[in-house]
Amino acid sequence: MRLRLTPSEDSYYDLFADSANNLVTASRLLVEIISEGSDREALAEKMRACEHAGDERTHAIMNRLNESFITPFDREDIYRLAANLDDVMDCMEAAADLIVLYQIEHLPKEVVRQVEVLERAAELTAEAMPRLRSMKNLNEYWIEVNRLENQADQVYRRLLARLFGGEYDALTVLKMKEVIDQLEEAADAFEHVANTIESIAVKES
Repeated sequence: MRLRLTPSEDSYYDLFADSANNLVTASRLLVEIISEGSDREALAEKMRACEHAGDERTHAIMNRLNESFITPFDREDIYRLAANLDDVMDCMEAAADLIVLYQIEHLPKEVVRQVEVLERAAELTAEAMPRLRSMKNLNEYWIEVNRLENQADQVYRRLLARLFGGEYDALTVLKMKEVIDQLEEAADAFEHVANTIESIAVKES
């Protein structure tokens, strides 16, 4: 295996930025998917394409990590950040797929708020990635993502209360709960991305 000895690998930063931008695309597809009257089959197909693109970027990061002797920051943190970004994509794609597979026509309005939180977290993550090069001006990013994750938790709990409040039949409850669980996990994964970046910034400061 050929090892690179360059002191800094700009390609890591580019790949992380690409992964984060891909999450913005995916979050906006989710916004469309939960909109009534949308072509959910076609949108879910686009979401799967995003998921495949995310996987390709993750594999590229891992391959580069295996080929590199010197990395811009800790190897374990590079692995964690790539895995966390991949987790976000997987959860969003799973939620979209379940909505289509279960043929859920009408989603509770709180799901819209869940997805809005994910879209904002994706935008913040994409905006933060270029700042990894300097490790500056990142604290507001992880603080805001943590705040958004707290909002997501509150929305999730309200959704659970509504689902189990007798408004829906048991089968619908099971279907919807799987969807909102995936959206909640996506919010958690965004927080894991932010926590990893905070950890990297602290080590590099």
